[in-house]
Amino acid sequence: MVDKSQKFTWLVRLGYAARGLTYLLLGYMALGTRASPDEGNQAVFEMIQDVPLGQPLLYLMAIGLAAYCVFKFASAIGDVQHRGSDTKGILQRVGDAASGIAYAILAWAALQFAGGDKQSAESGQTAQATGTVLDWSLGGVLIGLVGLGFLIGGFMQAKKAYTASFMHRMAGDAPSQVELVGRVGHAARAVVFAIVGWSLVQAAWLESTSQVKGIGEALLSLRESGFMYTLVCIGLMLFGVFSLVAARYRIIPDFGAEGLKPNFR
Repeated sequence: MVDKSQKFTWLVRLGYAARGLTYLLLGYMALGTRASPDEGNQAVFEMIQDVPLGQPLLYLMAIGLAAYCVFKFASAIGDVQHRGSDTKGILQRVGDAASGIAYAILAWAALQFAGGDKQSAESGQTAQATGTVLDWSLGGVLIGLVGLGFLIGGFMQAKKAYTASFMHRMAGDAPSQVELVGRVGHAARAVVFAIVGWSLVQAAWLESTSQVKGIGEALLSLRESGFMYTLVCIGLMLFGVFSLVAARYRIIPDFGAEGLKPNFR
């Protein structure tokens, strides 16, 4: 009989696969200029919607992205990845929280496309959500903290690209090429996270949501930068490939009776 820990592991692996497919298609379409700057991630889901069995695949992606989102929040709050409580660990967990928010938005967009609510899915969820939060008491502070989380996340992605520390959580029988692919992919993701974070910080300071960017919009905002844009697109495609490999070889913590204290296999 499959226990809850195994089910959660499968869901997290599905999340890595969904993340990989999203980044792979996003980089591919951006490289081929198949999406306009205001479409971003939605162009990916629209492309999937149009292929055979696209709707079931979108539902599966929504489930996977939601599971990955939960994993990131569990990492931020419950420290399931043993980040620790020192300065480095806290920064990593703040980055995990920001990443969880980003994938929650992606999961919701995929679910809307799967359900046929294309108009709502294309209406700029990141900017809309930011505008709603800014209306709250202390909403600007919250948006600023999320933006700071993305900036920290971007820094941590760049550090991973340099140190290849992500390999510490990959199984020993993972393909050797995954390290190079992961380095390039994390470097590209660092650029995108930095743009998302800065746009949110600006929104918090200036209370303007017009410049707020999601992951896809951040990528497409680099279109005028020429060669750098091409490199980032290719890098994100490689990050998608890395995520698909991670879906198979990533070491996922077990969750037992001890709660959020994992035992790595």
